[in-house]
Amino acid sequence: MTQSNGSTAHTLQIAQQPEADELLGRSPLAAMIGMLLDQQVPMEWAFSGPFTLAQRMGSDDLDAHEIAAYDPEAFTQLFTAKPALHRYPGSMAKRVQQLCQFLVAEYDGDADAVWSDAGTGAELLKRLKALPGFGTQKAQIFLALLGKQLGVRPTGWRAAAGPYGEAGSHRSVADITGPDSLARVRAYKQEAKAAAKAAAAKKS
Repeated sequence: MTQSNGSTAHTLQIAQQPEADELLGRSPLAAMIGMLLDQQVPMEWAFSGPFTLAQRMGSDDLDAHEIAAYDPEAFTQLFTAKPALHRYPGSMAKRVQQLCQFLVAEYDGDADAVWSDAGTGAELLKRLKALPGFGTQKAQIFLALLGKQLGVRPTGWRAAAGPYGEAGSHRSVADITGPDSLARVRAYKQEAKAAAKAAAAKKS
């Protein structure tokens, strides 16, 4: 992922939209915001959100300091303008702003600093879980994405990512490298949802 520190850009194919994927591959904050938005909407919609947001802010990248200081009502309007950035644009605008405010307070606005000096996978998982809007599952999936596709691999990262860190799996966005793997991940999610529904029906 490329940032002002000159680190390497990575090629992602999550949003299935070249410009959006290019931003995800070079901007740690964009990737983090995409992960935050990845709930209750299709994965492509969530991960194209950072690019759309950057466009609406008149930039080719996202800046945590700028987002953190943005007028909350005006920032919400960036999310609610059609096409909306999320199924729940108001609440997600608030979460994104809270995330950026946390990054400014704890990491001087540098998303990359969350993982750049993490010594172990367990330490990185702890840091990710501390991010606003990141529960255990979201933190593990993002950790897996960092390790599998973005070259962030502290000792024990696969174990810390749980089942999402398994090599060759198709469980989450961390495993999407193109249309075929996207279809496989989507099929896995549908099967898991159906199994959970069936299990719940048995209990009732």
